[in-house]
Amino acid sequence: MNVLGLDTSTAASAACVLRSDGEAFESEPSAVALMERPAHGRVLLPAVTAVMDRAELPFAELDAVAVGVGPGAFTGLRIGVATARALASAHGIELRAVSSLEALAQGIEDAAPLALIDARRGEVFALMPGGGKPFAERPEEVARRARESGLDPLAAGDGALRFRDVLEAAGVRVAASGSSSHVVRGLAICTLAADAAPVPTEAVLPDYRRPPDARPL
Repeated sequence: MNVLGLDTSTAASAACVLRSDGEAFESEPSAVALMERPAHGRVLLPAVTAVMDRAELPFAELDAVAVGVGPGAFTGLRIGVATARALASAHGIELRAVSSLEALAQGIEDAAPLALIDARRGEVFALMPGGGKPFAERPEEVARRARESGLDPLAAGDGALRFRDVLEAAGVRVAASGSSSHVVRGLAICTLAADAAPVPTEAVLPDYRRPPDARPL
């Protein structure tokens, strides 16, 4: 299956083409991009063009577009989902939705990966080792759950970077600052898409996990 995978759940834009022959062509952001101002509107489509060109695939030969639907940054998720929906609709391609936290966890090279995406408001979106349901909570509470699990998890993601001091003070290991484990990779989105069912384009929506910060006046 030829898959184009996108993710904009954090400040970094990720894109990848995984060809049916198993070869991957990826635009992988560095961990530094997680701490910079988001630029999905400027970066995402050029990244898609670049990976498609490197893979030497026209859109007509794609079997699916996969997108990380979060949870994550409100505006970023809207851009990523809207882009994936537009590409799938314009080219008549299947659309598949996957969890950005699951994709993040897949890239953490540890027996007990703890995926953390910054949720703002002093909280993180978390996926505990072994999976389960994602949740939003303060890092202190996440650390408490990690200790009570009896595991020795390795935390990664922009949430782990932001709250490194809190997590480490509570006894939770955090991946090195420059580690690629902190980035949601497009390759992981493509890989997870293989087990995801196609979804009608209009049914693919961002997983905000809680109401956005903005409120109508």
